[in-house]
Amino acid sequence: MPGLRNKLTVAGIRATTRTGRHADGGGLYLQVTQHPVLGNFRKSWLVRYRAHSGKIREIGIGSLENVSLAEARETAFRVRLQARQGTDLIEERNRARKEAALRKAREMTFEQCAEAYVKAHQASWRNDKHKAQWTSTLRTYAYPVFGSLPVADITVGLVMKVLDPIWSTKTETASRLRGRIENILDWATVREYRSGENPARWRGYLEKALPAARNKARQIRHHAALPIDEVPAFMADLSAQPGI
Repeated sequence: MPGLRNKLTVAGIRATTRTGRHADGGGLYLQVTQHPVLGNFRKSWLVRYRAHSGKIREIGIGSLENVSLAEARETAFRVRLQARQGTDLIEERNRARKEAALRKAREMTFEQCAEAYVKAHQASWRNDKHKAQWTSTLRTYAYPVFGSLPVADITVGLVMKVLDPIWSTKTETASRLRGRIENILDWATVREYRSGENPARWRGYLEKALPAARNKARQIRHHAALPIDEVPAFMADLSAQPGI
């Protein structure tokens, strides 16, 4: 088709169905491929350039539907210019994709990490009741505060916001909850979803913020117990009683 060998034209690139690469000059190509089943044609832009290392590289810069001929020529010029300045766009793109993937991985929420932790450890737990207590306390107290937040963003302030309301009234529950949060955050740190100090750690950390509340916490009151020296007389009286 006229105009496709040396310099592409707007009419030519719209009309062509000739598969292969059509050069526009300056390393810019229109690549036309045909779907093997549907038969429709796909037209996209390709730029060939020599990297600073001397290698010939190729980089796609978009489809014909999204990038006009003028935009493709301008992009091809920038690609060649950056290559001469020592920037390899393919390496830059790959680096950017890896960084984006790493950022996405680090955006794991606390709830997602908690679910993953439970799934990884539940086989070693004693019974289903233990698993139920884990998920119940997290769902009741921790998730409403920071369950949907990235685990990397969990701070001491957020952990305190969970523990403060129940530290003096439900001390045992609060203590176990703190330990569970600590374990989950440690797991997330090992998996590189977060870094830095564990904001739920007790020794040398939360003990500085919560000791007063813990000392004044409601103590567990056990049922009254019979003194050991009174047990024989009690058993004798008990055996004399009718019934079971």
